[in-house]
Amino acid sequence: MNELAGKVALVTGGSRGIGAAIARRLAQAGAAVAFTYVSAADKAQAVAKQIDADGGTVLVIQADNADPGAVTAAVEQTVKQLGRIDILVNNAGIVDAGPLEEMTVAQADRLWAVDVRAVFVAAQAAARHMPEGGRIITVGSALAERVPIPGMTLYSMAKSALTGLTRGLARDLGPRGITATVVHGGLIDTDMNPADSPAASTLSRIPALGRYGLPDDIARTVVHLAGDGGRYVTGTAITVDGGFAA
Repeated sequence: MNELAGKVALVTGGSRGIGAAIARRLAQAGAAVAFTYVSAADKAQAVAKQIDADGGTVLVIQADNADPGAVTAAVEQTVKQLGRIDILVNNAGIVDAGPLEEMTVAQADRLWAVDVRAVFVAAQAAARHMPEGGRIITVGSALAERVPIPGMTLYSMAKSALTGLTRGLARDLGPRGITATVVHGGLIDTDMNPADSPAASTLSRIPALGRYGLPDDIARTVVHLAGDGGRYVTGTAITVDGGFAA
């Protein structure tokens, strides 16, 4: 339970869903955890109160992934207030879907800014402070590997880019003993894609397991990669999708 004792982690987008599950799991493993949120201050404080009640150390930071300055500032605030950064989890992201002919350049630019550019900015900022043994873990999507439904072109483009970005980070930071991985999740029951949505009965037929996963399924894999289990895993994608891409 204390595998990550003495470590400091920053999770982007940690106020709900997968990000909140990751923040809680990292804290349970002994890490001091900072996490960002955009606007749901009440949800962010609820996550922080739970971590605090369980005896963890937590720092809540308001930051919009669309703003590169805010992303960098979140890293710097983490280091200043918690003393270091060992683990960066790039979780914050948005979804924009629709018919190809109706998507706009503005939509493409915003999706790229939040889901890809912010990952690069956060990794660059964190790498300036990370010691040997650091971890950069990015939450992607199984839609980077398989696109079984229409309307997901922009989102799949962005999530596919994370694989190449991660490989580049692994090569750049490997000599310093820092790893970089991406975790591609499948159908996960969150506010953005609830298991009780009108489309859920159709979507749940896609994974080999025939059901949605839980945020904790992703969180457990992230914690594994953040600990000793991930010390020789870098430059690759780990897929946690119940067979979505099978």
